[in-house]
Amino acid sequence: MVTAFVMIKTDPDRIPECAEQLADLNGVTSVYSVTGNWDLVAMVRLRQYEDLADVIADQMSKVEGIRDTETMLAFRAYSRHDLEEGFALGFENIEQ
Repeated sequence: MVTAFVMIKTDPDRIPECAEQLADLNGVTSVYSVTGNWDLVAMVRLRQYEDLADVIADQMSKVEGIRDTETMLAFRAYSRHDLEEGFALGFENIEQ
C-alpha cells in the first residue's frame, strides 16, 4: 500500500467545493481543511506506486480551483491505529 499526503492551495472561495470533489476521487481516503500555508491536505492510499500519477497528476489537476500542490510519500506508519487496522483487515472480532 502506498500512502501520499497532498498539500493543496486553492482559490479562497473554492475551498469547500475542491475538498468535496477531491474526496470523491478513487484513492483519496480523506481531505482536511487546515491552517497554515496550505488550504487542504488530502490523504491518498493506493495499491501501487504507479497509480499515483493517475490520481494526483491526472485527476486532482483537473479539479477547478486548485492552484498549487505538494506531495509527500509516506515511508512507514507509526500510528497504533494504522498498525492495528492493517493487522485486522479481513478478520471479524474473534473472542478468545
